Amino acid sequence: MKNTINGFLDELSSQAPTPGGGGASALIGAVSAALCSMVANLTSGKKKYAEYQDDIDKVIEKTKISIGKLLHLIEKDGQVFAPLAEAYRIPKDQPDRDKILEEALIGACSVPLDIIREVSGIVGIIEELQSKGSRMALSDVGVAASACRSALEGAAMNVYINTKLMKDREYAAKINAETTSLLEQSCSRCEKVYLEILNELRCV
Repeated sequence: MKNTINGFLDELSSQAPTPGGGGASALIGAVSAALCSMVANLTSGKKKYAEYQDDIDKVIEKTKISIGKLLHLIEKDGQVFAPLAEAYRIPKDQPDRDKILEEALIGACSVPLDIIREVSGIVGIIEELQSKGSRMALSDVGVAASACRSALEGAAMNVYINTKLMKDREYAAKINAETTSLLEQSCSRCEKVYLEILNELRCV
């Protein structure tokens, strides 16, 4: 595990353009999901939380799927950047440059939007664990909420940086609208959970 983490961070900190902010956002989202899975596993089988066992089992399954999707999106984010980089290298006087660049921009913003969609699904799990998860792991739920918000904000910036350059402003507005809606709703919910847990934990 250590070598895998070190390898990713080495690549992230290098001069290579990928992985970048999009891949990092997907990873942070996966960390949020993994923390939720940990809390669920710590809760599972405990008599105190027996009434929630079915819900906890579903959380474990959902987070496993979400982690897998987000890890795949790390790779996919790097893959869609390559055509964009190539498009920028096309001479400006080449007739089809704008068309190629537009297609590359659409592809480049599709992955961070998928990250936002996937991470937004984690918010409900975090809220559920706040009330049904082991109280011994409440701080981990708070960290999951914080990481979830960070992943959403990071992915959104990677959408906006691409839609800003699109010639098709109607399509760009459509993508921006979905991004902004998911961002505002999900981040607000994450902040609510985080602040409630923070206030509960530091209460003297």
